[in-house]
Amino acid sequence: MSTAPHRPLKLVASPVSRLEGEVRAPGDKSISHRALMLGAIAVGETTIEGLLEGEDVLATAGALRLLGAECEMVGPGAWRVRGRGVGGFREPTDVLDMGNSGTAARLLSGLLATHAFTSFMTGDASMRSRPMMRVIEPLSRMGARFVARQGGRLPMAVTGAEIAMPIEYRLPVASAQVKSAILLAGLNTPGETTVIEPEATRDHTERMLTGFGATLRVEPRPDGARAIVIVGQPELRGGGHIVVPGDPSSAAFAAVAAAILPGSDVTIGNVGVNPTRAGLYLTLREMGADLTFLNERIMGGEPVADIRVRGARLRGIDVPADRAPSMIDEYPVLAVAAAAAEGTTRMLGVHELRAKESDRLASVAAGLAANGVRHDIGEDFLHVHGTAGAIPGGGLVATHIDHRIAMAFLVMGLAAKNPIAVDDASPIDTSFPGFVALMAGLGARIAAG
Repeated sequence: MSTAPHRPLKLVASPVSRLEGEVRAPGDKSISHRALMLGAIAVGETTIEGLLEGEDVLATAGALRLLGAECEMVGPGAWRVRGRGVGGFREPTDVLDMGNSGTAARLLSGLLATHAFTSFMTGDASMRSRPMMRVIEPLSRMGARFVARQGGRLPMAVTGAEIAMPIEYRLPVASAQVKSAILLAGLNTPGETTVIEPEATRDHTERMLTGFGATLRVEPRPDGARAIVIVGQPELRGGGHIVVPGDPSSAAFAAVAAAILPGSDVTIGNVGVNPTRAGLYLTLREMGADLTFLNERIMGGEPVADIRVRGARLRGIDVPADRAPSMIDEYPVLAVAAAAAEGTTRMLGVHELRAKESDRLASVAAGLAANGVRHDIGEDFLHVHGTAGAIPGGGLVATHIDHRIAMAFLVMGLAAKNPIAVDDASPIDTSFPGFVALMAGLGARIAAG
């Protein structure tokens, strides 16, 4: 949490010949946040299985407790939530500390926007540098008031609307977080609230809202966009059981590591393969990866599969801009696959990476440069010139307190000619507790530097 002193943890990944084994990815972080939040505003008790117990999700649980919901861990990954009903939060007695989680901060802002009290929100050093204007602007139209630092940054005060106004809002950029914040605000707003998204983004919020009994519909628009309409002031039903699938963004690290190491054979069990999140796996297949979905099924309304990846020679491709919403968190580790491939991989439409835990586009480019990988970078693109399996390595990567940068370059170190170090791996626990142990179980060599 942001009140604790930050202690950097340097890790070094050393080259290995291959990876092999079966593992399970930790619970999906996006779904874990939403399961806690919707359980907290439902009537009755909701049980959750497979919840990710990383620092980000625990920050969400802590904030919901301060707002009056009961969130209790009853076993590993097993939680019980007793909700307050839509509009039933109470004024918190302390600051809501969202740690490193932009998802939690933005979605919770949507819930707070329609509660007629003032709350205060903060986060860790990385979170306090990230802009919140993209949710402040539409939620202000609904009647909420915000006082934030310059640029709409945390710490921030939120005063919810006495009577919220429904809006129709067209997303200026593809963002599931902004969409979800508006839909959650629309729950406690009379009438119909509409979000128009020009490009489809992850739809976990819509799926879960429907499961809790909200009235929601999706309407295609003539211009190819789609409108998501939510009817306000329902009574959401608790009493259900939510099974959280494995996180495809976390599974991506083991998948890419296996794909770029010849002779590897890795299966990652119980991974969510929702089409709005599976862009990386489609891209890896286009690059020539030997990647198969096994035992495909539906769990808790979400498509799930076991993913088997065997090492193969990858080739560079053009990754279209319209794929970005389905893999926005995976570009750092895709850059690692591109570095190992033969030829150039061109990633387009990636401007959103500049508003993540770090300026991820700049952080990835700097990490590539530190390890001898040629690349070209622009405001909205990254071109990686592959080494055909001969990544020089040997560099020290600055993570900028970003868990995905740390994990991506540790994966690169497994396939490079020389070890690769990251200056601070401590943020990994925010989203993927047990990452080093999981990778070690497959044969990876990652140790303190």
